Parts: sequence; structure tokens; C-alpha cells
Amino acid sequence: MCVGLSAKVVSVKDGTAVIDASGAKREVSADLLDELEVGDYVMVHAGVAIAKITQSEEDEAEDVMETIL
Repeated sequence: MCVGLSAKVVSVKDGTAVIDASGAKREVSADLLDELEVGDYVMVHAGVAIAKITQSEEDEAEDVMETIL
């Protein structure tokens, strides 16, 4: 099973984004997404931001993760 992690973008530079996932910050590749900006929410898998998501989708993903963990 593959699991994606939802996170908020805190910085973007040269194809790399720093994300905040429930307080944990890490660098991920942002090469797959066009026009990624600080404050956007993304789905991350294997160190790569794979999709932009909405705030409500991020909230839903957080709720699901809290439920299963």
C-alpha cells in the first residue's frame, strides 16, 4: 500500500519545496508541480510533491491519518 502525506508549503526554491506536515518540516522535490507557492497544500509521496490539494482536502487527510494512527 502506498500512502501520501498532506502538507503545507513553507518555501519554494529551484525545484525544491520545504513543507510542514503536522509540525515536521522537510525538503521535497517540487519539479512535478507548476506554479507552486508558499501557503499551497500538497500531497507528498516518496519525497516528491505529486499534487496540489485544497485546504479542505488537507483537513480531511489529517483527520484520516489521526483516525488510523
